[in-house]
Amino acid sequence: MKFDISSPEQIGPLVRASRKAMQLRQDDAAGSIGVSENFLGKVERGGETVQWGKLFQVMQELGLSLSVEVPEPFAEEVNAILEVAKAKRARTVRPRPRVADSEAD
Repeated sequence: MKFDISSPEQIGPLVRASRKAMQLRQDDAAGSIGVSENFLGKVERGGETVQWGKLFQVMQELGLSLSVEVPEPFAEEVNAILEVAKAKRARTVRPRPRVADSEAD
């Protein structure tokens, strides 16, 4: 089932309902996900200043995913920009030159 999400206040109850549907207590869920109970509570209350990485970790562990709908007139351009960004990230990072032992002292 899909739910339209446009604010943190809408994500929180969805996360909480999913956890409860799985019959998990908040402290048990937080422990198994690897976040603090305080953080999970903040997410469930729709906190506006949560860390994105941890939010997605919580959502993933509860089987939730997030999708973004791009307006059709811009979809092709957005896709092209994302492909360029993906290619840049895929490039190997050049190793930093080593400092000679005499320079390091």
